[in-house]
Amino acid sequence: MLNGSEAVLPATLERFTKRFAEAGLRSDVMRPVYGLAECSVGLAVTPQRQPPRVDRIARTFRQDGRAEPSEAADALAFVACGLPLPRHEIRIADPSGSLLGERREGRVQFRGPSMMSGYYRNPEATAAITTDDGWIDSGDLGYLANRELFLTGRHKDVIIKAGRNVYPHEAEAIVAGIDGVRKGCVAVFGVVDEDAGTEQLVVVAETRANDTGTRDTLRQRIFDQVTTALGLPPDVVVLAQPSAVLKTSSGKIRRAATRDAYLSGQLDGGTGSMARQWARLAWGAVAGRVARVAALTGSLVYTSYIVAHLVVTVPVVWALVAASGSVAAARRRLKRAAQWVVTVSGCRLELRGLRHLDGLEPAIFVANHASFLDVVVILATLPVDVRFAAKGRLTTYPILGTIIPKAGYITIDKRDHTEKMESSDEVSTALRAGESMFVFPEGTFVRAPGLLPFRLGAFRAAVSARRPVVPISLEGTRDIFPADTILLRPGTVTLTVHPPQQPTADTFEEVVRLRDNARRLISQDVGEQAG
Repeated sequence: MLNGSEAVLPATLERFTKRFAEAGLRSDVMRPVYGLAECSVGLAVTPQRQPPRVDRIARTFRQDGRAEPSEAADALAFVACGLPLPRHEIRIADPSGSLLGERREGRVQFRGPSMMSGYYRNPEATAAITTDDGWIDSGDLGYLANRELFLTGRHKDVIIKAGRNVYPHEAEAIVAGIDGVRKGCVAVFGVVDEDAGTEQLVVVAETRANDTGTRDTLRQRIFDQVTTALGLPPDVVVLAQPSAVLKTSSGKIRRAATRDAYLSGQLDGGTGSMARQWARLAWGAVAGRVARVAALTGSLVYTSYIVAHLVVTVPVVWALVAASGSVAAARRRLKRAAQWVVTVSGCRLELRGLRHLDGLEPAIFVANHASFLDVVVILATLPVDVRFAAKGRLTTYPILGTIIPKAGYITIDKRDHTEKMESSDEVSTALRAGESMFVFPEGTFVRAPGLLPFRLGAFRAAVSARRPVVPISLEGTRDIFPADTILLRPGTVTLTVHPPQQPTADTFEEVVRLRDNARRLISQDVGEQAG
């Protein structure tokens, strides 16, 4: 039975085991553990033993952070949360990053194969908790004894009062055990007292008691028991109505949020009557449903509008391209058709970095692929006559089977490695002949945001022909026409042309360098990390 509570308290273990012993629960099955989301939940687990290890230490720990064993009646007690999982490491460091020895309290840091690569799209937050040598600060305080981890609290929650460290969970457990206080609905936090140069100790406890006499008695009991247990009196005891103490979705106390509510005077605002809560939920559900129906209706109307135009336009374009006497004429007609589609769509188009095309020699253009709309946008906006490299299977489709050969586009059959190499050679030949090429190195696209891996063929062709690679970022097309749907919606499309990337050597390493540079530029611009 794994117990990863915050915190794992000795009294809770004892009460739970005693309560269920009559049902057959053995005292050796409880296994305190430690984990956090930044390490795929699991980091340390207690070896099987009977009972779980409880470390009793001197109360001077609150002043000096030294976990000296003690048998005194008022000793502090912490539960061992186990040893690091295989291939994982845990260490204790002080605020400056210096490592601390056994039985010294400090910040719990870890590393291992399950650690996160970073917070999603938040490099600043990642850097704030990552050390120069690759360890992650968990945000927890603790100490090691015989290699086992003992957690003592969160360093942002520790209250410093009269030169002593007060750990909120200890006081919360004391208050929660008082009759009249709602279990699991207590928050203890510190509030800076600038005049005294210390922190006020504030206790917020939920209760259903309403009469003045009962509440006064309860407030005094909380004051007395916290003072006796901690050796320090609370400065403020707040008796709040149910739901005043804020929690996470998993039921953990949000001390900082509760403190903010206390300071802003909104702590006891409550959630209103049950009828008002139901009414608010019902209104939210109705409003959400109406918004979804309105969005769907808008998409249907817009899609019908676009389809009506395409039904008239596509046959005409197909006929004009089929009748073209040259490749250049076919491409000009396709470009005009694409510009007309963008115009009638009503979508806003933003073009950036076109100055990088001034005086550009023949090059190979590469872009992220997010939608069927990408090709239309490229045709309509790129002021350079480019030759597309298209999927071979597209030539089997009606209309496209005529347009692709007439426009002189290269088809790439990706069934085996030999055909891929031959297609790359054909692209290289076109580049050497003075034609600019366009390739989607992802090869395909999916509905979910995120760049797929870039294939090397386009970059191999650029190196072979000694032609520059021009990365292009497309934003917004996935929102207008995503994969796996026929429903469209208007939006804004942004096309950004990045500076040409010149090959400097005819090596495989140079192919990889060009690929990585292009992917980095596109990824930073469109804000989509690897999928």
